[in-house]
Amino acid sequence: MATNTSVVPVAVPATVVPVLSTNGDFSDLREIKKQLLLIAGLTRERGLLHSSKWSAELAFSLPALPLAELQPPPPITEEDAQDMDAYTLAKAYFDVKEYDRAAHFLHGCKSKKAYFLYMYSRYLSGEKKKDDETVDSLGPLEKGQVKNEALRELRVELSKKHQARELDGFGLYLYGVVLRKLDLVKEAIDVFVEATHVLPLHWGAWLELCNLITDKEMLKFLSLPDSWMKEFFLAHIYTELQLIEEALQKYQNLIDVGFSKSSYIVSQIAVAYHNIRDIDKALSIFNELRKQDPYRIENMDTFSNLLYVRSMKSELSYLAHNLCEIDKYRVETCCVIGNYYSLRSQHEKAALYFQRALKLNPRYLGAWTLMGHEYMEMKNTSAAIQAYRHAIEVNKRDYRAWYGLGQTYEILKMPFHCLYYYRRAHQLRPNDSRMLVALGECYEKLNQLVEAKKCYWRAYAVGDVEKMALVKLAKLHEQLTESEQAAQCYIKYIQDIYSCGEIVEHLEESTAFRYLAQYYFKCKLWDEASTCAQKCCAFNDSGKRT
Repeated sequence: MATNTSVVPVAVPATVVPVLSTNGDFSDLREIKKQLLLIAGLTRERGLLHSSKWSAELAFSLPALPLAELQPPPPITEEDAQDMDAYTLAKAYFDVKEYDRAAHFLHGCKSKKAYFLYMYSRYLSGEKKKDDETVDSLGPLEKGQVKNEALRELRVELSKKHQARELDGFGLYLYGVVLRKLDLVKEAIDVFVEATHVLPLHWGAWLELCNLITDKEMLKFLSLPDSWMKEFFLAHIYTELQLIEEALQKYQNLIDVGFSKSSYIVSQIAVAYHNIRDIDKALSIFNELRKQDPYRIENMDTFSNLLYVRSMKSELSYLAHNLCEIDKYRVETCCVIGNYYSLRSQHEKAALYFQRALKLNPRYLGAWTLMGHEYMEMKNTSAAIQAYRHAIEVNKRDYRAWYGLGQTYEILKMPFHCLYYYRRAHQLRPNDSRMLVALGECYEKLNQLVEAKKCYWRAYAVGDVEKMALVKLAKLHEQLTESEQAAQCYIKYIQDIYSCGEIVEHLEESTAFRYLAQYYFKCKLWDEASTCAQKCCAFNDSGKRT
């Protein structure tokens, strides 16, 4: 980027715009730091606070720049100078969330920065009014009827600017957001891709694009800029698409080139391990992150999910109290408290806190899914279905919501619906044994036994988390009078149980030994039959050890 030798802003012709180009390698970390500091300032000026925070955090993880290398502010254009008073006043109103007031004073401004804030203020005003209307009514009917009334007008105005090629990178980003909100997904993707080419340093555009990509095939067809920012995008999208090995490799590469102190990358690695259910590794990374950044709230709801799975009540209680002291009205805090009450089996209280989280942010994915789980615990299937559907509206890639819907319809004894939702969950998590076992059970109920056998075998092959796939497969072979295959499955099951090194109550152990005793007896293998029969004596009628 071209810079002035003086730190005093110099007026330049209106056509001159700061160039924020990037290249695709990490050879010059000092230049990357300069770019991050610059974009952090530009996004902050436009009220894009999350993008500004992300850039600032990433810049902080890199070594400090000497005074001689610090860049002066971008040059001020003639239009910027003319709009300065209106912009300064409007930005003050914007910062205290008086969006209509900000838009009123920016009306008619010509500079790119003031025009963006004008349009963004109108957009946020519409979003605020929509949220205010839904804050006390999160039910399915009301939510569907409340719209941001400003969207259509904004689309018309931004579309004209877009056709005239008058939108900068920030304007393109806002145009993409408006299109996404109007469910014009294809158009939104095209505009976000254009935004990343025009302004590759703006993380918000990459993140919005990430939310619209549903599979790896879509990703292949995107024409993305050759920028170092693309590596952060790919790591993030791989995590979202459950391509965890690729994501972890990308994050490791970013650490190796110099971002080892980035709390963002560390938290993303922890989330990736959470997604592949490597609970010990994820817990270890989150605990280390908490030491480095003790007041961090982002991703702490994911941390609480791990503590919940491990039934770590005291640690979850400490986390909930700690986050309450930091900020009790953050969405993540409400989800952590909800998880705490859920672990204590106080499901009504848990649902209440998830509802509170959704009043703070109706598009917060985790809260919808967790609320669905609580309604399931309370046997309120219709409310659970609505919660899971809302989660899918927010993010179609949320396998937990698809899986939850499958479980709900299973309770309602609707196997065809159940099969559809389990298939969707399996598509998102092809190597998750739980999805495969659920699919197998569904096929079994529909008497599609060949498909059921395939699912159970695949679940075993990918690493059966719950150690139930082989037993179900064995029983299926038993049902089809395929005694040799059934015996092989039971033998593998017993070997797996005893090789895992843990003393676990497996209720199907007695079933396996009983079947094998009968099988060996029929095959006249008396010693093996006797051994298995004696093993059966270690269990009572319920299948538990005596």
